[in-house]
Amino acid sequence: MMKKLIFLLLAAVVLLALAACGGGEKPRDTELTVFAAASMTETLTEIKTVYEKAHPGVTITYNFDSSGTLLTQIQEGAACDLFLSAAQKQMNTLDEAGSLAEGSRVDLLENQVVLCVPEGNPKNIESFNGLADALKAGGILLAMGNSDVPVGQYTQKILAWYGLDEETLAVAGCITYGSNVKEVTTQVSESSADCGVIYATDAFSAGLTAVDSATAEMCGQVIYPAAVLKDSKNAQAAQEFLDYLSTDEAMEVFRGVGFVPAGQ
Repeated sequence: MMKKLIFLLLAAVVLLALAACGGGEKPRDTELTVFAAASMTETLTEIKTVYEKAHPGVTITYNFDSSGTLLTQIQEGAACDLFLSAAQKQMNTLDEAGSLAEGSRVDLLENQVVLCVPEGNPKNIESFNGLADALKAGGILLAMGNSDVPVGQYTQKILAWYGLDEETLAVAGCITYGSNVKEVTTQVSESSADCGVIYATDAFSAGLTAVDSATAEMCGQVIYPAAVLKDSKNAQAAQEFLDYLSTDEAMEVFRGVGFVPAGQ
């Protein structure tokens, strides 16, 4: 009788062990939501393919738009694990509100603001100095970002540097706007504007001619900060992906379109 009882107890232990090994829930895949400036579309899309292949349990979903729009979405409660902005202003807002994971914020990349023209450059605009003169004379159409878009804010600084009044130029029909840098780039590519102020990386990706680059004195440095959101449900995975973006492998992709690591 005792032997039979021991046998039954051992059988029960084995069955419980098998249930623990094979009957539990499978580990869930990580779905990482990344909000990123529109100017990072091409590079981050390429990086996603490489990263997901090396990390089969991770799926990355991007939301590309102007940094101002992305900031608003985050403030309104949109789920976001990692935010990559095209300017410090939007990241500062989240930082001051205590919305960033402690110690996660980094300056990731640096870009350049450039003046681009359509194919053939029909208005013969060859520099920011030439643009300023043409805007004063009238008869040209400049494409720029809205005031809540980093590339638009950089453009506003350039106009102010030349002593140009944006509102006056807009009323005179010399300015057309885009809600993000991709819209501005498209207006130039399609020749619906005579020139546009965009990033060097977008000019490269669109095959546009950049006739001049803005100096730091004209609009400041174009730094792209990144940070994990404090409320992220995938904070560890988000931090790991952010760490990867600083590696030589990822930086090679960024350099390919004209980005450089911040601080270099």
